[in-house]
Amino acid sequence: MTDANNEAAHKPEIRNVDGKLLSNVSLEALQGTEQRKIMDIVDKLRRTGLSTVLELPQIVVCGDQSSGKSSVLEAITEIPFPRKENLCTRFATEIVLRRDHASTISTKITPDKSRLQSEQKSLREFSRKIEDFSELPGLIEEATELMGLNATDIGAPRAFSRDVLSIEITGPSRPQLTLVDLPGLIHAESKSQSTRDVELIHSLVEEYISNPRTIILAVVSAKNDYANQAITNKAKKADPDYNRTMGIITKPDFLRAGSENELNWIDLAQNKESFEKRNAAEADFFSKGSYNELDRNIVGIASLRTRLSRTLSDHLKTELPGLKKELEKKLEETFAEQKQYLITLGLATHDIFKSAVQGHYEGTFFGGITRDQSIDTGDNIKRLRAVVQHLNLQFAERMRLTGGKYVITNQNGCIIDNEELDDEDENDSSGLSHIEAPMDVVSHVPKKITKEEAVNWVVDILRRTRGRELPGNFNPMLISELFWEQSSPWETMAMEHINNVADACQEFVCKVLQKVTSNDIEARLQDVRVESALKEALKEARAELKKVIADKQRHPITYNHYYTMTIQKMRRAKRDNALKKLTDQSRRSVREHNTGAYVSMVDVTTLQGKIDNQVELDMDKFSAEEALDAMLAYYKSERKYFTDVITKQVIERHLVDTLPENVLSPIIIAQMTDDEISYIAAEPADVTQKRTFLEARKKMLEDGQDTFRRATGGLRVKK
Repeated sequence: MTDANNEAAHKPEIRNVDGKLLSNVSLEALQGTEQRKIMDIVDKLRRTGLSTVLELPQIVVCGDQSSGKSSVLEAITEIPFPRKENLCTRFATEIVLRRDHASTISTKITPDKSRLQSEQKSLREFSRKIEDFSELPGLIEEATELMGLNATDIGAPRAFSRDVLSIEITGPSRPQLTLVDLPGLIHAESKSQSTRDVELIHSLVEEYISNPRTIILAVVSAKNDYANQAITNKAKKADPDYNRTMGIITKPDFLRAGSENELNWIDLAQNKESFEKRNAAEADFFSKGSYNELDRNIVGIASLRTRLSRTLSDHLKTELPGLKKELEKKLEETFAEQKQYLITLGLATHDIFKSAVQGHYEGTFFGGITRDQSIDTGDNIKRLRAVVQHLNLQFAERMRLTGGKYVITNQNGCIIDNEELDDEDENDSSGLSHIEAPMDVVSHVPKKITKEEAVNWVVDILRRTRGRELPGNFNPMLISELFWEQSSPWETMAMEHINNVADACQEFVCKVLQKVTSNDIEARLQDVRVESALKEALKEARAELKKVIADKQRHPITYNHYYTMTIQKMRRAKRDNALKKLTDQSRRSVREHNTGAYVSMVDVTTLQGKIDNQVELDMDKFSAEEALDAMLAYYKSERKYFTDVITKQVIERHLVDTLPENVLSPIIIAQMTDDEISYIAAEPADVTQKRTFLEARKKMLEDGQDTFRRATGGLRVKK
């Protein structure tokens, strides 16, 4: 074929210089029914962005500088490219042809990944649409300037760039096809082209043609010796069996130097003929001389289109199954990376959880102590074991001082129900002074009653529970009724404590996730796993509390000697107090014979009389006092037990000890469904490029898979 060019077509449709619409029969060779369907598949895959992940089929036009590459590209597509020297060949130009009802021309730049982020951002922002092909030279010039190839402010301008200019052209008669015009290979450095430029172009061409799914249009010029043209060796190295390489000889007319044909082809190369005339001239050229003896299937642009179409179609049919398998493999690899990312995340959180639960505060996460804040607020919440211990101690103190419905006071307002038990703050009149409550309001404040009121309370219950027992005795159910009423605040107090610890655990988990991952991943983890795990733990803790309360509501049972010991202490203390009171009442002053001084003496007869008069004739009152002592002893024993059960069996078992294993451990990650892993890991992450890359690639692969499902339904491809 010959080197030819055209600037007469100004619209997306092909028109001659008179504005007459040319038939696109020549392009139909690229648009057979089966070929079109195959190319549609590849085009859809390319539009999903998969070309950055998978090696998609494409046609690459390559050769030495001035070998006629751009003319070949122009002849195939019938799109007039500007002929200004070095304008189109200083960077890769991707021509994307798409069939659409509307005729449009749009461009963009895909920056080289080695550029600075700021430069990449500037190049990506380049996006232009033009109405006429006559605007193409100016647009390419603008892209060249933006790539820094015409810069003069910092020494000599760059000669070549690894950036890619994409020109997308749509129209109702356009084929679904993508071709890439690469810069021409340079053999040696020159004044305008450095050794670095030579190496850049060679590596760029090798990178493109090494793709096993690329069809290589190796353009060689008849002006130069075949052996001296670098593309032949590179094509052979990339495709030894020439399964995907098509050699194109340009400028055969130069073999007859000085002839009339040479002048005609120079005129044509200088843009003096339309595509229609160019094709006719080419046919005439190959009908004469030695060229007339060549097989018509190997000369001219028409045969090139036909062979290119057939080669591309066969190549795509062969490659599609492998492409589909590679896509699925990439999808699996992406999913595996996502899962591995989450497992690594799970390991990091598990280690912190375990250290915090065990109280080993080593590592940067725990930081220092903030002394101007409470133990269970701010960054101090990171030291979870200390926080839980603090809250448990608060709970135990509240239970000790304010756990009962009533507190019994003497005439001076001091608590007396503990005086006979042991050394528990008998002079604390409020029952609240030792509590450092984490809540704004203490939920329960006991009601103060006198000893007489307490006995009357017991008498009232006694009369309502009386059975067949003799006067002076009481129904065993009396202790149950008294204990149940006295301990009625326990459930509410325990529930508040459980909620406080659960809130602390949730705040702790949030701080851990904020440390090990980004906000978006944290939100997804909370949504998929963490929130539900913490809610489930709280639910189980509350269910455990219900069981403990149900046990408490049964008839009192204890085998702890502490109960009987406490009753004995109470009765001994009551007896000693009564005897002391009667002894004091039986004292009288007696004058000593020797000294004449008055001394205090106990009148034994008086004391004996008072003791005899202590017999309580009111049987209900007598029984009530006995029952009250028994209930208070049992209450104290059960309060200690209840406090331990809540802290161990509820708090530790369900809220704290389970954190490392049940919230976000590697085992939990491994048990997640594919959808859950994809949902969490595919969400864009602002803090790492890796997360952004995984999300984008996952989306592209899924779109590509959908394209295969829809497009290959009725298409038979080679296996």
